[in-house]
Amino acid sequence: MDGLPASVDHDILAHRSIAAIATIRETLGCTVHQAVDAYTQRYEELRRDRPDDFRPIPDGHGR
Repeated sequence: MDGLPASVDHDILAHRSIAAIATIRETLGCTVHQAVDAYTQRYEELRRDRPDDFRPIPDGHGR
C-alpha cells in the first residue's frame, strides 16, 4: 500500500496493531473502519511478501 510511512510496516511486523492503525488514520485522514481495512490489506501484503520479517508474538508476560 503506497503512501503510508515505514513506521506502519514496522508496527505491523512487531504486532503493534493499534499503533499501526492510529498512524494509518492520521496519514490517510480516514475513519477507524477504513484504517482497519487498510491495516488488513497491508498485513496480508507483508505476510505474503515478507513472512520471515515478522517478530515472534509476545507471550504476554512482559519478557
